[in-house]
Amino acid sequence: MKTISPELSSILPLFYIAWSDALLGPSEIALIEAKLLDIAWLSDEDKELVSAWSNPQNPPNDELMTIWSTAIRTVAAQFSEQEKLSLSRLGIEMAKSQAGEDNLYWLNENVLTALQELEKAININNLSNHTELFSEVQRNALILSKLKETSFDPKKLQDILDDGYGEIRKKVFQLLQDPLFNHKTLREKTSYREQVIVWLQLLADQGFGSLHYPDSSGGKNDLGAFAMVFETLGYHDLSLTVKFGVQFGLFGGAVLNLGTEYHHNKYLKYIGNLSLPGCFAMTETGHGSNVRNLETTASYDNVTDEIIIHSPTPDSQKDYIGNAAAHGRMAVVFAQLIVDNINHGVHAVLVPIRDGNGKTMPGVEIIDCDYKLGLNGIDNGRVRFNRVQVPRTNLLNRYGNIDENGKYSSPIEKEGRRFFTMLGTLVGGRVCVPRAGLSAAKTALTIAIRYGLKRRQFGEEGQPEILLLDYPSHQRRLMPLLAKAYAFDFALTYLTKQYSENIDRDLREVESLAAALKSLATWFSSEAIQQCREACGGRGYLSEMRFADLKADTDIFSTFEGDNTVLLQLVAKSVLSDFQKELGEGGIFGFAEFLAERFLSAAREKNPWAIRNTNESHLLSTDFHLHAFRYRERDLTVSVAGRLRKHIGRGLAPQQAFMRCQNHLIVLAKAYGERVVMEQFAEVVDKCADVTLKPVLKRLCSLFALHTIEANASWYLEQDYMDGSKTKAIRNVVDKLCAQLRDEADGLVAAFGIPEDCLNVSI
Repeated sequence: MKTISPELSSILPLFYIAWSDALLGPSEIALIEAKLLDIAWLSDEDKELVSAWSNPQNPPNDELMTIWSTAIRTVAAQFSEQEKLSLSRLGIEMAKSQAGEDNLYWLNENVLTALQELEKAININNLSNHTELFSEVQRNALILSKLKETSFDPKKLQDILDDGYGEIRKKVFQLLQDPLFNHKTLREKTSYREQVIVWLQLLADQGFGSLHYPDSSGGKNDLGAFAMVFETLGYHDLSLTVKFGVQFGLFGGAVLNLGTEYHHNKYLKYIGNLSLPGCFAMTETGHGSNVRNLETTASYDNVTDEIIIHSPTPDSQKDYIGNAAAHGRMAVVFAQLIVDNINHGVHAVLVPIRDGNGKTMPGVEIIDCDYKLGLNGIDNGRVRFNRVQVPRTNLLNRYGNIDENGKYSSPIEKEGRRFFTMLGTLVGGRVCVPRAGLSAAKTALTIAIRYGLKRRQFGEEGQPEILLLDYPSHQRRLMPLLAKAYAFDFALTYLTKQYSENIDRDLREVESLAAALKSLATWFSSEAIQQCREACGGRGYLSEMRFADLKADTDIFSTFEGDNTVLLQLVAKSVLSDFQKELGEGGIFGFAEFLAERFLSAAREKNPWAIRNTNESHLLSTDFHLHAFRYRERDLTVSVAGRLRKHIGRGLAPQQAFMRCQNHLIVLAKAYGERVVMEQFAEVVDKCADVTLKPVLKRLCSLFALHTIEANASWYLEQDYMDGSKTKAIRNVVDKLCAQLRDEADGLVAAFGIPEDCLNVSI
């Protein structure tokens, strides 16, 4: 790199800090342009470099950042670690060291003011957060001073939670701390919606919306990175999070997964940069979960070579459609595809709903859903179609096509299988939604635990009052929730990997996993936020503590992307189907082998010593936890299968038999989901090599396991898997784990890595 001028050296620290997390925010870019490019002390050549360094699409590479940090470190070494050193002062010192005092004729009050305003915008008041600029001695001193009083380094635990996506998470957090993203309480929906669409455009400008699209469409083909962006946005504003998911995940995902190269080339780039805002129009007033019986029709007219989209009944209007009421210009409409008077089942068609000026298209009627319980930054609407004509090529034709001669064909012959394959577009939503809900729960837990470590209540006379988190009841209220937050984090990471690795293959197994974890995790989020609100007493009821918005905005997650209760029934059917397949593959010998294995397992686990074993080492054993979870799922599977077989054997239709067993099916699905979560938590603990992290992760895992077993104690007692003495012992160990984790609580929420600006709560 050629030598830069002293004038440019003066702003080098500002650029280094701004780009240190690989992101330059829009406010920073605007201020650079306003304050630097129009003043005389930079030459034209310098200004060209400033413009190049300010381009978010082409950030400085690692080599250039290393050169910058080396130059800054040389000057920073002249200052003591205790000295508060501003970026503007450091820049001036760099200029002096390069040019000397006699060559600073350009340095005046305007220059100082510009540097200070830039420093204020970047929001870095000293360099103590950037230890790479210090000597090793200074760096070690800083690290030790910053560590919480816990047995582990929260940053190391955060790295495990980030699962390789720490850099993208840093970039999103850096952007969210830009002044343009300052969190505002907007109760009037129009203002709120307009704020959200501005935020969404800023995210699109940084390329976040198209991360999971192909390279040819401006993306990175990285579904994991996209999911991490979605999860991270959940710490800021959930209206923005869901709007992001609707635009880039549902609308763009439908075009990506149901369309072909023609649609990808024509639309994905513009969906990703938000120049084509759109909707995912599946749900109808009369049909939500029952997608197969949607009433909207898409009839092919072989005379005009067009598809006619029509809402034949009042109940066939598309309902609760995000992006519809204000901003959407196109919708992916799910409808019954009719060709030559033959209904080929539900397909997806791209339908323009507004023109470029925002005017509703002919034949399209849009009604605002108006105010909701939460998420009022999203413009939900109802959409009706009155014989709207679109080109034949607007059919997303990966799984069903109409050719130039008006003939329908599909690579999947059976209509039922084709339908469920197309519904795979929903899996991405079910992967991402619980991650955002979990971010809200982590936010609530961080607030409640920090409040519990600050607020004092009662105590012995003459002595300081007791911290809330030192009360066993308070520990019992919050510590199991903290353990569950970690448990679901690891399970949802596993789900994301399974989805991204199987997206081009059979997704049926992943669909069941996504449905189970989405249901359990979103219910957990609602429970956790409510408990955290109560744990903060009257203070928690204030809007400034954020629980009000967190509760209202996440409430819909239990029915969003599929009603949880309905999803769990689908999960149970999948578990039973796998069980039937398992027995069928072995024939009579397979069934006999299963019965023998079940008998031996029952004999081993139900012997008097096993069911009464209250030894603490046994109760804390991962082997015991895993077997308890697996045994419960397996026993419930056999029990429900037997019930169904009995009802059908007595002449009941399969649908009626399932109705009789509906409550049992839901219990089975929950057991399946809990078993998966437990297995993933145990695997993370097993793979952890850090001697300081492993013990705390093991305690968290044990607390999750035993608290879940405790919640299902009645079932284990009824099945003689354990007796009353063992369930009492488990209760005591749960109390003990809660007390132990109280000392780690501050570090455990610090490991969530939520910046103070995103937390936005003063405790």
